[in-house]
Amino acid sequence: MKLVIAQMKHETNTYSPVPTPLARFAAGDAVPPEGAAAIAAYKGTGAALAAFIALAEAAGAEIVLPIAASAWPSGPVHDAAFEHIAGRICAAVAQGCDAVLLDLHGAMVTQTYDDGEGELLRRLRAIAPTVPIGVALDMHTNLYDAMGEHATAIAGYQTYPHVDMYETGLRAGRAILARLAGRTRPTMAWGRQPMLPHVMRQGTADSPNRELQARCREIEAAGALAASVFVGFPNADIEYAGLSAVVVTDDDPAQARRWCDELLALAWAQRAAFVYRPEPLAGSMARAQALAAAKPADSGPIVLLDHSDNCASGGTMDTMTVLGAILDAGLDGVAAFAVFDPAAVRQMIAAGVGATVTLALGGKLDMPAIGLKGQPRTVTGRVRLLCDGRYRNLGPMARGEVNEMGPTAVLDTGKVQIVVISNHVEPHDLAAFTAVGIAPERQRFLMLKSRVHWRAGLGPLAHAVVECAGTGVCTSDYAALAFRKVRRPIHPLDAI
Repeated sequence: MKLVIAQMKHETNTYSPVPTPLARFAAGDAVPPEGAAAIAAYKGTGAALAAFIALAEAAGAEIVLPIAASAWPSGPVHDAAFEHIAGRICAAVAQGCDAVLLDLHGAMVTQTYDDGEGELLRRLRAIAPTVPIGVALDMHTNLYDAMGEHATAIAGYQTYPHVDMYETGLRAGRAILARLAGRTRPTMAWGRQPMLPHVMRQGTADSPNRELQARCREIEAAGALAASVFVGFPNADIEYAGLSAVVVTDDDPAQARRWCDELLALAWAQRAAFVYRPEPLAGSMARAQALAAAKPADSGPIVLLDHSDNCASGGTMDTMTVLGAILDAGLDGVAAFAVFDPAAVRQMIAAGVGATVTLALGGKLDMPAIGLKGQPRTVTGRVRLLCDGRYRNLGPMARGEVNEMGPTAVLDTGKVQIVVISNHVEPHDLAAFTAVGIAPERQRFLMLKSRVHWRAGLGPLAHAVVECAGTGVCTSDYAALAFRKVRRPIHPLDAI
């Protein structure tokens, strides 16, 4: 048995000014890893790709892994990057195989294609019309029909933060291996609702998504091969951004349709609960100060969430609105992760550890899609640490995978330690802080450029959480986003 296994993952924020060339998928190398290097990079990790590898090895299959390409979210994927990645996968399938297992995202937009995953699957199906194709997708998939039409079985993450990527790979992969063994015949139903759930209301620790994902698991326990509700990625101006569902059954398309429709109806009934209403930043700062005054000395940090500028949703990670408010408020005992500013890092490297520097920090990238210019903030502090920015995730999210912050510096203002990085990385893992010599549990405040994923590795530390409405292309203020292509009417943009 010969299996082609591959990864092509990117969540595209169409409002983001951050470019997405092939190098963004390569983590410092010339091209993304292929073959044995890709297997070595992912085997034993928490990725869906790792689950595919484990299933293939357990089955004694020949593994062909033409590429493992994953990039932090950003603007539309450059056509050359998409053609390189898709071309490697298509070429491998053209050499012949018994099945294909794909670790995709589901919200890739390229310069040419609004549905990057659907275009890849369309090409694969043209090459191999009858070969089973199993797909693992992110919960933030924006589902187009081409994904359902050309895949054999689809499974999506059921947790946000995404701590079940490996398990999702098992669900997708087992359905395909059972098909090859003649034990099952996967049949799929999918559909969408005209709703754009706010990302800040999508976490699975809370209603309404907690109950939706629990129902997916109940449906699987009742016999479905996979049941998935995709809450969608709304910071993408494409026709089918928003919520969808897919159910895979064993040769029972009618039951797949009934379960899928049930999930969609449950989601629609909770559409109002998926709307997020941020508080003014001044109010958030006042609340943070009040919480700090009442906080027991031995309790964990107060998390200040700069959720409008999260690189894991395509943010520039260099807006200074929330950090500036923290500095203006005089908050003490703060560790901030992180500001993307390679030029500032170079300036600190030149000055050396221990030097006092004054920097025009952040604000280097304009955001024309939302009408904002970059606004640096002048900050003076001591260079406390310099490092290469490389660390391995402890988990539970993306367990064992390596992150590359690039050259990294810590600037200490006396009250605030600011991590400054050269490559985009979201703080969802404890190792992001320990790699730069900061013990997050000992801080009074943690400022995190994150939305929900921070809860995976850092959530247990938090004494309290203050969601700070800053600025950036990850904004939850839909009025700031020019939706021109998304289908209308759609909730909550329209009264339906």
